[in-house]
Amino acid sequence: MSEFIIEVSEEEIRRERDKSRELRRSRWWKNRLALGVCHWCGNRFPAEELTMDHIVPVTRGGKASRNNVVPSCRECNSRKKYLLPMEWEEFLAKAQQREEEPS
Repeated sequence: MSEFIIEVSEEEIRRERDKSRELRRSRWWKNRLALGVCHWCGNRFPAEELTMDHIVPVTRGGKASRNNVVPSCRECNSRKKYLLPMEWEEFLAKAQQREEEPS
């Protein structure tokens, strides 16, 4: 799969990260965390173990808005890094294939 490359200035990244910090303090985000479910793996976690993940990462042109952030467990957030959703799904599919291959 070819990568989607978009140029994002440091200023835009800083601005979106500031918005993310503000969004984390909102009642809406606290309610999302209270549900205790990781968007990516679907497992349940205590609210304090969930992080904010941008579906489209800020460094790839994503915005800090309600329709682009989801609760994510630390493991999924760390593994997903800067990937777009379709790249993340491809990554997971390849990882699953490796697990299913006989040694």
